[in-house]
Amino acid sequence: FTDVNLNSRNTYEVSRRRSAPEHLPHGGTAPAEPAPPPQEPAERARHRVGIAGAGSSFAEFFTRNFFTKRTKELKPAVQSAPGWKLFGKVPPRENLPKDSKIIQQEYEARTGRMYKPPPPSARRKNIEFEPLSTTALILEDRPANLPAKSVEEALRHRQEYDEMVAEAKKREIKEAHKRKKIMRERFKQEESIASAMVIWVNEILPNWEGMRATRRVRELWWQGLPPSVRGKVWSLAVGNELNITPELYEIFLSRAKERWKSFSETSSENDTEDAGASVADREASLELIKLDISRTFPSLYIFQKGGPYHDLLHSVLGAYTCYRPDVGYVQGMSFIAAVLILNLEEADAFIAFANLLNKPCQLAFFRVDHSMMLKYFAAFEVFFEENLPKLFLHFKSYSLTPDIYLIDWIFTLYSKSLPLDLACRVWDVFCRDGEEFLFRTGLGILRLYEDILLQMDFIHIAQFLTKLPEDITSEKLFNCIAAIQMQNSNKKWAQVFASLMKDNKEGDKNHSPAPKS
Repeated sequence: FTDVNLNSRNTYEVSRRRSAPEHLPHGGTAPAEPAPPPQEPAERARHRVGIAGAGSSFAEFFTRNFFTKRTKELKPAVQSAPGWKLFGKVPPRENLPKDSKIIQQEYEARTGRMYKPPPPSARRKNIEFEPLSTTALILEDRPANLPAKSVEEALRHRQEYDEMVAEAKKREIKEAHKRKKIMRERFKQEESIASAMVIWVNEILPNWEGMRATRRVRELWWQGLPPSVRGKVWSLAVGNELNITPELYEIFLSRAKERWKSFSETSSENDTEDAGASVADREASLELIKLDISRTFPSLYIFQKGGPYHDLLHSVLGAYTCYRPDVGYVQGMSFIAAVLILNLEEADAFIAFANLLNKPCQLAFFRVDHSMMLKYFAAFEVFFEENLPKLFLHFKSYSLTPDIYLIDWIFTLYSKSLPLDLACRVWDVFCRDGEEFLFRTGLGILRLYEDILLQMDFIHIAQFLTKLPEDITSEKLFNCIAAIQMQNSNKKWAQVFASLMKDNKEGDKNHSPAPKS
């Protein structure tokens, strides 16, 4: 091993001999070096003695610094000298970097072309629009160490650049026109809302019972209610058949708070073992409210814990579960209550909420009355086939039934599936027309996306209808809803649904057991 280090001419040995010239073999004369300082460090002394010294050990050989500072400093001086590798010499570098002018001269001599770049004043002259990207780099000259552009290539790049600038400018102008159009429509809508608000406040609301059914009011209603009067109109349209008072709301709210207190103080295991079996167990659904509130309009951040409307929503839903323990809390109620809270005061929101859920359609769905739900689905399919026959057959071919997408829409009254402002406009007309408009809205959505749905299979249709596109606009949707005819063989929705109810009753009589003699 010592012979290898003494006789091999590897990098380490070369550096060692340069740092200790007195050990060079064959009596070679080493270049003069300055005398070492009187007190030389121990590491430098060991390096001068070498591995073959008597005082060195095997461990010291592996702990030495193979690449000394002296070696690094000497590298540039021997850059063109032959190097060393394991099995022979490395030839010196011959291809030194060429100057850029030499490269250009060689290129011109080889191609026989002489190129004169255009003067700087001729480039990028009178450019009104400069795209914000690296697009303009196409006009730049190549680096000096690369062949210069030819005249044809420079002209082609100039043409491509002009085309890109023209296209970008055209796109920018188009987007600017689109923004202006949106702003004009917004201003127009605000003006119409302001004028409509005056009509609602001064003319319609003071004479509600006499004007609500007039053609003028219905047309104004279809265009959407002004936000300032929306809550008031909803309350009047829904009504208060249950005769609920603000004092009654306070009574059920205090009862709900007592239930929450009991849940927090004692374990609820015994109360929830047979949930749904008794009134007390129905009220145990108060615990489910906490889980569902956090998922109500999460993008608004106002109903979640710590938000300004969290406690308010919790109170309305808790009071309702105590008011209607036979129904309890069902997923989807939180969205309906949240929309009402955004438009009404607390007690008024509870009154409208309780009366709204007491309507036949909502009561059938929230009590999960399967027979009634199937009748609503059957009535929906009658008008589905009448208005959208191709899509109806497409759904039938995949055995895609209305319950797959309608349940979520009806449970939340579209407040979860549509943007909030659009859902409020659907609520406006729902308060005017009743449950029929909920199913008409569903058909309007299917009509709006009919071409897309015809290209999908079962899984993709279900996924698409469960999460509708967020860019849906009220104008497009209501145009499609207006095109839906809720009439089948001269029968309207109420008549079709009544006939289905009648057929079901007759079927039940035919299948009932005969009386005993």
